[in-house]
Amino acid sequence: MIKHTESHKTQHVGWLRAAVMGANDGIVSTASLIVGVAAAGASTEIIFMTGVAGLVAGAMSMAAGEYVSVSSQADTEKADIERERMELATDPLHEHEELTAIYIQRGLDRSLAQQVAKQLMDKDALSAHARDELGISKEFTARPVQAALSSAATFTVGALLPLVVVLLVSNNQLTVSVSICALIALAVLGAISALIGGASVAKAVSRVVFWGALAMGLTALVGRLFGV
Repeated sequence: MIKHTESHKTQHVGWLRAAVMGANDGIVSTASLIVGVAAAGASTEIIFMTGVAGLVAGAMSMAAGEYVSVSSQADTEKADIERERMELATDPLHEHEELTAIYIQRGLDRSLAQQVAKQLMDKDALSAHARDELGISKEFTARPVQAALSSAATFTVGALLPLVVVLLVSNNQLTVSVSICALIALAVLGAISALIGGASVAKAVSRVVFWGALAMGLTALVGRLFGV
């Protein structure tokens, strides 16, 4: 058996997306909330309490959102697989032709495509159809609980940074300090995600820093306009 030794980045896409989105959202939303309340002239105690409330609410929102969306994906996958199971049981010849047609479209001649379809169906017909007809594989199947927990955890980690700054910095320097620390953290996060995913570091960093700065700037403006 030939051992596959090549390393590809697509295997990281699933967990990387959830981790980056959670941490990024934790930093941006909590830092923006803190900056907005600080710009309104609130005390350090109120700012910290607001940040903690934002952390808890945000983490739960991320967990619930990921669980619901990924559960819907999982339900759809299960329904499609069950439908495929019934079709294989009632009309295996037609299913063989479907698989053959897929391999022909991918470049095999009919004779070879028929042989490949037969051998794969003899081994595990449902897995072959799930993978090549439906695009569903065990490696990338939806996992709602895992997605929810990872999103909540990464959001919490991201949100803790601006809260630590609140505890360490005086009130009159809070807005600037939280903004700078958040932008640095976003830049580091963008660089790490780009390196793991094999993408452009400069593009990833500029993207997250721009949107983070915009979010904090707009929230600070709201705080200035409506604060007391």
